Amino acid sequence: MNRINQKLKEDHKLLSIYFTAGYPNINDTISIIENLEKSGVDMLEIGLPFSDPLADGPTIQASSTKALKNGMTTALLFEQLKDIRKTVSIPLIIMGYFNPMLQYGVEAFCKKCKDVGIDGLIIPDLPVDVYNETYKTIFEKYGLVNVLLITPQTSEERVRYIDSVSDGFIYMVSSASVTGGNSGFGNTQTDYFKRIANLKLKNPQIVGFGISDHETFTQATEYAKGAIIGSAFIKHVTENGSTNFDVFVASIKNKS
Repeated sequence: MNRINQKLKEDHKLLSIYFTAGYPNINDTISIIENLEKSGVDMLEIGLPFSDPLADGPTIQASSTKALKNGMTTALLFEQLKDIRKTVSIPLIIMGYFNPMLQYGVEAFCKKCKDVGIDGLIIPDLPVDVYNETYKTIFEKYGLVNVLLITPQTSEERVRYIDSVSDGFIYMVSSASVTGGNSGFGNTQTDYFKRIANLKLKNPQIVGFGISDHETFTQATEYAKGAIIGSAFIKHVTENGSTNFDVFVASIKNKS
């Protein structure tokens, strides 16, 4: 069984952290992964930086720009990750955009993911229809979970279609905005979380966008399996460096 599916069976709310590979320094990728696992994170999203991101807010965009200037590439990321499974056991997901994947070669990219121990991919600009018709068999051949996104504007019909195509979890974008947006969730978002939970989908949902502290983590996971923190973690790394994440992770999971 894929590590993502194993993790989703655990009886607690999951905390997933997104970080940008090659930020703040080109060789920080492995130490960040190892330190986050030690600090108690359940799952990691490794951001493959791209020059023209679709959904990233200013914090993640700035980290991607710096990572690209540092020299991060798809090939270098795979090289950095080649021995990661000797030290890390939690699920690892690459989050990026389809253009670099297409340039690398979709099947070659998926094979490399399997070789280094990546469990899944989040490609926000790969439409579910195109994935289902053209690439699903390739992802499945290499044992990769493709994580698809929904937003408050996604129709019930579309949500159910995405659920039928998925085999892992659904990335539930909390609002129709970019990452790192407003702090705290209002009634509109809570109603959305409740509405999706009431659909009783076969795949659990993990909420992303707008989660930055214990309060928002708790709100996001009341109706969902877990939550993803990206911008808040990157700000933490920018201000505090790429080690000693225990306090940050504890502040999210536990009320201080």
